[in-house]
Amino acid sequence: MIFAAGLGSRLKPWTDHHPKALAVVNGKSLLQRNLEYLQKHGITEVIINVHHFADQITEAIEKNKGWGSKITISDETEAVLETGGGLKKAAGYFEGENDFVVMNVDILTDMDLTTMIHQHKAQKPLATLAVSDRETSRYFLFDEQYILSGWRNVKTGEEKIVRPGITLFQKAFSGIHVINPSLLTLIKQEGKFSMVDVYLNLAKEYTISSYNHTGAHMIDVGKPESILKAEAVFS
Repeated sequence: MIFAAGLGSRLKPWTDHHPKALAVVNGKSLLQRNLEYLQKHGITEVIINVHHFADQITEAIEKNKGWGSKITISDETEAVLETGGGLKKAAGYFEGENDFVVMNVDILTDMDLTTMIHQHKAQKPLATLAVSDRETSRYFLFDEQYILSGWRNVKTGEEKIVRPGITLFQKAFSGIHVINPSLLTLIKQEGKFSMVDVYLNLAKEYTISSYNHTGAHMIDVGKPESILKAEAVFS
């Protein structure tokens, strides 16, 4: 599943008239690039949630025949639901399926997703989160076994510890998840909410693991200047 419903307010003025999913990096939209990225790792069936300029996204998908992928639209035009609410709304599409990948449309990376999936299947946590060592304002906190144990905002000092450990390590979340479908039945929140809250709630009782991809390229294409950075890395 690709999260593409956001308003993209950081990417103005482009998002005053277009969805962030169709922002262009070296001639290809973010959506096309992430569909092609998933294809490289054997994933060709994709659910995409839409809200902001939803018609432009569906038209682009139809015009380009999904860029080679089979695409299902999860329609959030009535209300944007954030990552957690968006996944819960789409939960029916995953019934009877195996582990699945979720990613944000505004993330560009060359991380080895196949290795991340293999690690997830071998360790069998409820979810595996892609993380790296980089500077940001908000971090997930992991214990010595790389299990999710909390969250920290280094700007405000806010902190949530759900599994007290001897030593906790902070890692930046990259917006890519591998999820076991059983997680969907455990989500208690309703309406609009973030997957961060879901993971922190579930980490008290269930194993949420991490995959450290430090060293791979990862660019959050959330601001106009980050498109220039992305164009220097992704041809």
